[in-house]
Amino acid sequence: MRNRLVQELVRKKITDQVVLQAIGNIPRHLFLESGFVNFAYQDKAFPIAAGQTISQPYTVALQSQLLEIEAGDKVLEVGTGSGYQAAVLIEMGVKLFSIERQRDLYQRSTRLLRELGYQGRFFLGDGYEGLPSQAPFDKVIVTAGAPFIPKQLLLQLRIGGIMIIPLGDKKQVLTRIIRIDEDEFEQQEIEECAFVPMLKGVVNNK
Repeated sequence: MRNRLVQELVRKKITDQVVLQAIGNIPRHLFLESGFVNFAYQDKAFPIAAGQTISQPYTVALQSQLLEIEAGDKVLEVGTGSGYQAAVLIEMGVKLFSIERQRDLYQRSTRLLRELGYQGRFFLGDGYEGLPSQAPFDKVIVTAGAPFIPKQLLLQLRIGGIMIIPLGDKKQVLTRIIRIDEDEFEQQEIEECAFVPMLKGVVNNK
């Protein structure tokens, strides 16, 4: 089933072999709610806890491909969510720093990732603030729809670094930002997308 999913992503123009290999290696069904396990290798998004979703594999693959990952890159992920995107990035050889605002998701995803042997650094916090104490990052990936580009995240990107972020409220456009120098950023719109909204603050749910 994983191989069929990888072949579907190839048909959808995912060409990065490291991305495809990572997705082929990961047991996506473990990251889903039990009611959706039988559908885990379809190229679809599904609900998870706290009103969030696990992204469509194509979206995960596209964002990962657009980051132009090199082994050893220091990557900030804003929105750990189910942990699936984190697993893909770790499979690709990055040093991952991931932040999640929902306490229950943070606890579930970090526990699962560690059980599966994925080593990263995981934080409960406000994604709009990023992780300034760990900056700068080679790459930043945002996995929720942001109404604007958070300035704190831009400042935590190294010069030459890449950020991938869905921009917009109800409708979003996947956007790639490259930091040219201290004050200059290059912005490129990729395609329309649909993510849950990026919200401020930390939710101490159970």
